[in-house]
Amino acid sequence: MGKGRLEAFSDGVIAIIITIMVLEFKVPHTATFSALQAIWPVLLSYILSFIYIGIYWSNHHHLFNAKCCACKR
Repeated sequence: MGKGRLEAFSDGVIAIIITIMVLEFKVPHTATFSALQAIWPVLLSYILSFIYIGIYWSNHHHLFNAKCCACKR
């Protein structure tokens, strides 16, 4: 399996993970600030999880595009 195929596969897996995260997020019944205050722990954990997955994805792409020290000749 080539580098490009492995990178595309991992992109697909990360996209599925983010999609599942969004599907599990419950929308409050009313459009008020107090309704958001009731679910702030869930909202905060979703935001932190999304940031963590984004950092993982960014580092993964950097790893595949970086060259090792022996290759920099």
